Amino acid sequence: MPSLHFGVVDPATLASHDGLTLLKGMIAGEFPQPPISEALGFRLVEAEPTRVVFEGTPELRHYNPIGVVHGGFAATLLDSALACAILSTILKGETSTTLELKLNFVRPITKDTGPVRAEGRLIHRGRSVATSEGDLKDASGKLYAHATTTCMIIPVKI
Repeated sequence: MPSLHFGVVDPATLASHDGLTLLKGMIAGEFPQPPISEALGFRLVEAEPTRVVFEGTPELRHYNPIGVVHGGFAATLLDSALACAILSTILKGETSTTLELKLNFVRPITKDTGPVRAEGRLIHRGRSVATSEGDLKDASGKLYAHATTTCMIIPVKI
């Protein structure tokens, strides 16, 4: 596995690559994984056209005051997976941004849950708007949350 480095892809690099190339480059270590990945301890592990997967392991540092993992952990992994499923279809010179995220929690996540995978899958890709869906599951396939998103497709600003 390549060593991870974190940062933001500059606009010129973003404009000169399609989304799938960027995502595969992040996995290969050619481009940085986003800083939020370092902060929360998750990473992009799979990318193909219309589908991506992020993995993370919930820890005590992710807990809220009531003794379970904060919902923002699941929301961030799902937002990343769903938005990147759309990003996997982006052409050179385009980018996308989330307009809406709808999330349903099914059961609490704890530090004992073990690694979780957020898988995002494209539903629809139009010229200016795209939608995707996804779920967050543990290693045995138990569902913890599911979500949908809508993203706007826009030109990269250099």
